[in-house]
Amino acid sequence: MGMTMTEKILAAHAGCEKVEPGQLIRAKVDFLLANDITGPQAIPEFEKIGRPVFDPDKIALIPDHFIPNKDIKSAEQAKALRDFARQHNITHYVEVGRMGIEHVLLPEMGWVRPGEVIIGADSHTCTYGAFGAFGTGVGATDMAEIYSRGRLWFKVPETIAVRLSGRSRPNVSAKDIALMVIGQLGADGATYKAVEYIGPAAEALSISGRMTLCNLGVEMGAKAAIVPPDEKTEQFLAGRARQAYQPVYSDPESYDQTIEYDISDLEPQVAAPFRVDNVRPASELAGLPVDQVFIGTCTNGRLEDLEAAARILKGRQVKARTLVIPASRQVLLEALQKEIIQILVEAGAMIGPPGCGPCLGAHMGVLAEGEVCVSTSNRNFPGRMGKGGLVYLASPATAAASALQGCLAVPEN
Repeated sequence: MGMTMTEKILAAHAGCEKVEPGQLIRAKVDFLLANDITGPQAIPEFEKIGRPVFDPDKIALIPDHFIPNKDIKSAEQAKALRDFARQHNITHYVEVGRMGIEHVLLPEMGWVRPGEVIIGADSHTCTYGAFGAFGTGVGATDMAEIYSRGRLWFKVPETIAVRLSGRSRPNVSAKDIALMVIGQLGADGATYKAVEYIGPAAEALSISGRMTLCNLGVEMGAKAAIVPPDEKTEQFLAGRARQAYQPVYSDPESYDQTIEYDISDLEPQVAAPFRVDNVRPASELAGLPVDQVFIGTCTNGRLEDLEAAARILKGRQVKARTLVIPASRQVLLEALQKEIIQILVEAGAMIGPPGCGPCLGAHMGVLAEGEVCVSTSNRNFPGRMGKGGLVYLASPATAAASALQGCLAVPEN
């Protein structure tokens, strides 16, 4: 039996000719990242090891959760990260003014390439599978180990192949596909497994769409999510990739399980509180009064997402308070150049500085008790965007339509 993409990547980084699911390996890491919440947590553990950082050019420290600082505590966390970067001559510290969400910045800056192992102290590091890389999140203690030695132990995961076929309907995006898959498999349906998206409908997705698909892999328990690289991957990386890369592909019949979905009849989807797998068609929830709409995050804060919202909001006025946060400075600049920001502002939306915003319930736009938000983010757990708030996860198109109506709405209507 052959090996999957994930197995081939891990085998190469462990110095093994072949690996199998369940096998424990020690693999080298190509690049690692931490943010202003997780990065400071890892510093005391790293100092206990008493070694220098393994390679200051292969670490990115990106304050994105509380930037600009929301209070003294968040300012202290950012300072700890900044001081650590200076002390150890870490090359890639992203300061305010160049900031953005880590999982959008890294690909933009060419730090993610096919066939690599990317580790982050953030659960949505699985986003990098969109480029044919193995990306996964770890805790602070593990991050300290990688800081010092540039490697970490892994258990090789089984791989579920999700084959997507058919052509999506208008206003049905990668977010709707991802929510559908999570609803079908459940929040623990892929626990410690790699999910590889294959098939013509996966291939048809843009790089941004593939990032959304992989970003949500952890919401069904996956260790990693991955998409085979192709011409779209090469076009995105052209002029960005900082060094040569070697894509890998799964061998035939190498998957532990294959699941097939035809998306031809898929409707816009919504995940209702308080589980990401509590998924229903948006039409079933249409008319639910909405207090706030949030468009942004590492799931749906890229240019393609803002464009989808602007198409719906152009020349109209929102009826629910609407917050739009571009995922990076580059996204903001391109949205300004294309007059997308002007369209959104004229429609009544508030534009926030690039970053995570209210996604984790601590900064800019959190909800009051009992308030309802339609959000393009990735989680709707209790307290996720404010204690007592109710978060409904949806695509940018569904979010924009809901902002216009002041209630949860289907984009086609």
